[in-house]
Amino acid sequence: MSVFEHPSFDNHEKVLFATDEKTGLKAIISVHSTARGPSCGGCRFWSYETSSDALQDALRLSQGMSYKNVMADLPIGGGKSVIMKPEGAFDRDALFQAFGRAVDALNGNYITAEDVGVSPADMVSVHKQTAHVTGLPEGKAASGDPSPVTAEGVFRGIRACVKRATGSEDMTGIRVAVQGAAGHVGSYLCEHLSKAGAELIIADMNVEALQKHVDNFGAVIVDKDAIYDQDADVFTPCALGSIINPDTIDRLKVKMVAGAANNQLATRDMGAELQKRGIFYAPDYVINAGGIINVMGEIRGDFDPAWVKGKLVGLEATLGEILDRAENEGRPSNVIADEMARARLEEAAAAKAAAA
Repeated sequence: MSVFEHPSFDNHEKVLFATDEKTGLKAIISVHSTARGPSCGGCRFWSYETSSDALQDALRLSQGMSYKNVMADLPIGGGKSVIMKPEGAFDRDALFQAFGRAVDALNGNYITAEDVGVSPADMVSVHKQTAHVTGLPEGKAASGDPSPVTAEGVFRGIRACVKRATGSEDMTGIRVAVQGAAGHVGSYLCEHLSKAGAELIIADMNVEALQKHVDNFGAVIVDKDAIYDQDADVFTPCALGSIINPDTIDRLKVKMVAGAANNQLATRDMGAELQKRGIFYAPDYVINAGGIINVMGEIRGDFDPAWVKGKLVGLEATLGEILDRAENEGRPSNVIADEMARARLEEAAAAKAAAA
């Protein structure tokens, strides 16, 4: 299947396939839109079964970044990159330096950052070859790991959904089933939820890493597949995407779905299926934008925590507008959010063309 005929291709501006035989690099950089500024989005390092799987991830994630950035009212476009994890031993520093050279070849059209499987140390390796990188642990406006800010944004989104369902922001006794609880974002989110009084049911591929949440938060561990079947108020996906699908949706016993994972809905119609079942859905790219907001604070060159906090408050307001419209119009929240995002992108593209 070619790129142009791929079902996830959405008139992406650029798709770069980068390889480096010496380091084993196989990467895809996808630039969806630069209508509002250079595209920006994290790099995902994952063991993909096929290059087709990697391409689909890059295309879907980069489109999601365009929507995320425009809904957070950031002056950047949407892009994303994926690296297929090499089999066997490899030199990690050299691999990410090779990726840095690929990023640099796009001349600033794409700014990379951390995503699943990537650390601030990896970004240091990338930075050895390009200036178009964020999430660095040190520097004039370094923001470091964006996971804590992503988690705070998601927590705010969950709290807003709880208020919709119960009439109160009080999280005491609210049961939250967290998928991917041992990850960077999932761990910080569990801390927020526990401090707010929520009861945690958790699952992760790395079961051993969950014990700290049992010790610190009184969380209950369940099998990673059983997380869908829990009698909870909120289902919170914080791992990979496409987990709301025909095989899982009827297993959910929750009132709302709100989490940090990207592309949680396997297909767009899953939003309507959640609505039919009376389940609130917080569009993922709206409530999980805390990380890119944090990154934007670094791109600005004068990282200001107060500015970041203000943007997180803005996300809550945007989510409220989406949920209001979904309720008033009787339409799925993901469809409302997509329409809002696309309208903003079209407006930006028209303005860019007029100024050219």
